[in-house]
Amino acid sequence: MDSDGAGAQTWQQGGPEGGGPAVAESASPAGVPYAPREAILEVRDLVKHYPLTQGVVIRRQVGAVKAVDGISFELGRGETLGIVGESGCGKSTVAKLVTNLEAPTAGSILYKGEDVTRLSGRALKAVRRNIQMVFQDPYTSLNPRMTVGDIVGEPFDIHPEVAPKGERRRKVQELLDVVGLNPEYVNRYPHQFSGGQRQRIGIARGLALRPEVIVADEPVSALDVSVQAQVVNLMERLQDEFDLSYVFIAHDLSVVRHISDRVGVMYLGKLVEIGTESEIYEHPTHPYTQALLSAVPVPDPDAEAERTRIVLEGEVPSPANPPSGCHFRTRCWKAQEKCAREEPPLTVPERFAHAEGSAHHPSACHYAEERDPIGPE
Repeated sequence: MDSDGAGAQTWQQGGPEGGGPAVAESASPAGVPYAPREAILEVRDLVKHYPLTQGVVIRRQVGAVKAVDGISFELGRGETLGIVGESGCGKSTVAKLVTNLEAPTAGSILYKGEDVTRLSGRALKAVRRNIQMVFQDPYTSLNPRMTVGDIVGEPFDIHPEVAPKGERRRKVQELLDVVGLNPEYVNRYPHQFSGGQRQRIGIARGLALRPEVIVADEPVSALDVSVQAQVVNLMERLQDEFDLSYVFIAHDLSVVRHISDRVGVMYLGKLVEIGTESEIYEHPTHPYTQALLSAVPVPDPDAEAERTRIVLEGEVPSPANPPSGCHFRTRCWKAQEKCAREEPPLTVPERFAHAEGSAHHPSACHYAEERDPIGPE
């Protein structure tokens, strides 16, 4: 049975109600602001294009899938940056790039000011130790032929300086205890555990090298709703205990709101809006964000009846042939000729930057904060 112990389930599944070093500004999940934090991770103009080829004998490139198409963000020390968006928007590709599982086509990823995309050999190995990943599916990310002890202790084979062979079993047992599993389970195999317990094993593996940054790629999406809260609460406790910084990727807006200090919204390979949890959920300015939040039910029946649902028309365009200008314009109820001509920058709209009561966060929209259809220019 999955459990974080007494009082573990502090979060329940529900609607949205429930020059120098870069600095990331944030607010706590409860909406209480705190001081800006020095960025431990900086992503600058990151691009990942996968070539499309034709031919059998002679292959030639005929295009490219623009999975990630120029995104930038910072992750503050000890904070959680949530990244949300529809399937296929490039979230998981960002995770692979940040953890160096794939090389970017262009752009840079700076860890403590050092561009990891330019590193190799021992220097890259040292950085990889500090940036670990928790995978989405606990059923396929654990080798069924390996015991839990071997799975959690495998990082020590690559970094033996962290745990000499004589100490590995003890360290593995400590990690299992930290994530809420019986330390005596070291000789069991993955099939002997539930989905939530398997994800705890994956988290223990990610913690083995004592990283500073963990990229969690939809870590609860494959779990039952009753177990999701337990795993999210565990990750929050571990963040406080080990001073971790999270990039938390998910499509469940309720989970992201609960755990994240700041939230970035992705659409078709681009970040279209980024801000603190309260800014994104209470003052969304991009039409895509507004549509996503309008689809999330709220527990109050009266409030739910009064809400206006924004229904997006059409399908998500192909990342191999995205629309000109604003990628979202083909589904946007506010789209005008300017949207086809000019790609909107991810910036705070100038006309709203100093307006009292408006949201002061970047949005990639020419007509930010306009909820209703607008007339021709």
